[in-house]
Amino acid sequence: MYKFSSPIVAAPLAGISNSAYYSLCLEFGAGLVYTEMVSAEAIHYQNKRTFDMCKIPSDAHPIALQLFGSKVSSMVEAAMYIDQGDADIIDINMGCPAPKVVKTGAGSALLHEPQLAKEIVSEIVKHVKKPVSVKIRLGYSEEEKNYLDFAKMLEDCGISFLAVHGRTRTQMYQGEADWQAIKEIKQALKIPVIGNGDIKTVTDFMNRLKESEVDAIMIGRGLLGNPFLIKEIKAALNGEDYENIAVSERFECCKRHAQALVDLYGEERALCQMRGIAPSYLKGLKNSSYYRQQCSRLSSLQELYDILDKFQLDLRQQ
Repeated sequence: MYKFSSPIVAAPLAGISNSAYYSLCLEFGAGLVYTEMVSAEAIHYQNKRTFDMCKIPSDAHPIALQLFGSKVSSMVEAAMYIDQGDADIIDINMGCPAPKVVKTGAGSALLHEPQLAKEIVSEIVKHVKKPVSVKIRLGYSEEEKNYLDFAKMLEDCGISFLAVHGRTRTQMYQGEADWQAIKEIKQALKIPVIGNGDIKTVTDFMNRLKESEVDAIMIGRGLLGNPFLIKEIKAALNGEDYENIAVSERFECCKRHAQALVDLYGEERALCQMRGIAPSYLKGLKNSSYYRQQCSRLSSLQELYDILDKFQLDLRQQ
């Protein structure tokens, strides 16, 4: 049975969960991180960028490499490729609600096809040595909530643990996550269960952990521009007093994130990502609107540094 070193898990986020991001999450105390999902078909066709996404830094552990697809043969082939690499866990995505993924029969579309899902998971478990996990939603729609039967089926297939986002596919990210349903799944299974949905504060985390009795909690959008939330939760779990991260540490983390992206991808591609990420680091700070707009139009790494330094100076003078 899989054991989590910490119940804090950083969710896979498309376009975000690269080594620049998940290394920060591990540094702050995450017990498990995920790569962004990779395509089984892209691995089959030996796509170089996908192969690069499968490379795991030596200090980035424990980590799950998340795989998506809908063909049994290519999913098994891709899982066997990952099994030879440095990821600790092979995770199968059956929860992504994005139309471009669902229309290929992958992601949460597999909630429609339990027999296909069963065959994919069973064959992967049979052919790899690494632990296999699955991430699901509660069902495809409100009328098609099959989460208990689906979860039990996956357990019977031999997965090591299950992650559950407390919404259906048709909900996307609207409404509230149903943590009572997540608790039902936890009570029905013998394997560890990770709960996921609407965790934005230390209080959210601590309350959901206690109420649902899950083994760990996955945080997705709540860590955007806020990976130090992990540090605050870790302190609370240890019964220690915690304080909100200082503005200077927030800005320094943003700079480190940007520099790591530049090291990973080069400045042009890194800036494309930071235009979406950097404003999140400033969210909630007094009079941040102007500076968030500036961050969304970055043209160089030095410009980001200058914006952050000027904003920090302005905050000191307020």
